[in-house]
Amino acid sequence: MNIQISEHFTYGKLLRFTLPSIVMMVFSSIYGVVDGVFVSNFVGAEAFAAVNLIMPFLMILGAVGFMLGTGGSALVSFTLGTGDERRANEIFSMLIYVLLAIGAVFTIGGILLMEPVARFLGADEQMAPICVTYGRIVLAALIPFMLQNTFQSFLVTAERPNFGLYITVAAGVSNMVLDALFIAVFHWGVVGAALATSISQMIGGMIPLVYFIVPNRSKLHLCRAALDMRTLGKACANGSSEFMTNVSMSLVNMLYNWQLMRLMGADGVAVFGVIMYVNFIFVSVFLGYSIGSAPIVSFHYGAGNQGELRGLLRKSVLLTAITSILLTAAALLLARPLSVIFMSYDAVLLSTTIRAFSIYALSFLIVGFNIYASSFFTALNDGLTSALISFARTLAFQIAAILILPVIWGIDGVWGAVIAAEALALLLSIACLMRNRKKYGYA
Repeated sequence: MNIQISEHFTYGKLLRFTLPSIVMMVFSSIYGVVDGVFVSNFVGAEAFAAVNLIMPFLMILGAVGFMLGTGGSALVSFTLGTGDERRANEIFSMLIYVLLAIGAVFTIGGILLMEPVARFLGADEQMAPICVTYGRIVLAALIPFMLQNTFQSFLVTAERPNFGLYITVAAGVSNMVLDALFIAVFHWGVVGAALATSISQMIGGMIPLVYFIVPNRSKLHLCRAALDMRTLGKACANGSSEFMTNVSMSLVNMLYNWQLMRLMGADGVAVFGVIMYVNFIFVSVFLGYSIGSAPIVSFHYGAGNQGELRGLLRKSVLLTAITSILLTAAALLLARPLSVIFMSYDAVLLSTTIRAFSIYALSFLIVGFNIYASSFFTALNDGLTSALISFARTLAFQIAAILILPVIWGIDGVWGAVIAAEALALLLSIACLMRNRKKYGYA
């Protein structure tokens, strides 16, 4: 039986509704990790470093999908809460059409600029060809990737989170099987990794597109829609925090790579690549919960149910606190076995990776609160406050920490920079929640 976003949510019902989104994000992160495992173990550390060097650029281009998905789903859910289902579908359709157009422009531009971008990011003579080859193949599936990011949110709004989970599992299994086939069996190297990723993204993006085109029993379907710049601007403003998060993380990752190339060379970039892969598995729990719960918040805000808003915020903070403690403990216990998966062939790199991840993992005590706070304001259609938290957390505080802490603590300062940034962002998140409690009625 489907749970409707208009219902009253107990702890149990909230967990049941958000669980598909959580599993979906965790599974997405796991099959992303599989890419790294195969490249690292079957192609080598240099290829692994090259893939991680160009990855931030690819993620920046795909970030528009997250922006229109989270910002648009908040606006569509709010509109559904007011009872105007026809208008909600027009907004949904317009955003998908805009995304397709933007994706086409980004695909062509990204492919043409791939080589100079790789050079700009620091790729040397050996790494640059690998970056270009991998990046161009992955960009061929940029539109499906952007659609996949967008539909993660809209399938929850359409009250079909389980369908979104099934699609993600199908895409993930395809990626893992094709990684094994293309890299381990056919020995296609990074070409095989890129092809496996592209095919899985086509599955993840095109199946939901077909679902919304054909008649379905959900609240949403694609229909004729005119371009409405004011509504588009509102959706972009709502989702600006998620866009900022993805772009900022990519920019900051470039800064991390620059510091690590300076302090450790390509080995440092490889170690950081491992941390990023494993980190996303843990952080994806918080991201999945935020994606799954945001349409509920938007609907009840649109319907004026202030009591339900208060309950959702209180329950979410408690669930985040419990999850933060459990994930941090798990990360510290699993630091060695997770590092072995990537670096078993090099004892020195393995030891460095274990220490680096053990330090970095302490950030899991804090990061979930900041992710939820930003998502909560996006769901309230307050893109400015949400973007402020995201900008400070993922860019301003991170840049300051990654520039200052290595001067004091050397390479350990690189691994610990995220802890300082998340701690400062937590103070800002609390201040924003307190300042707006009466405005939005969750006091």
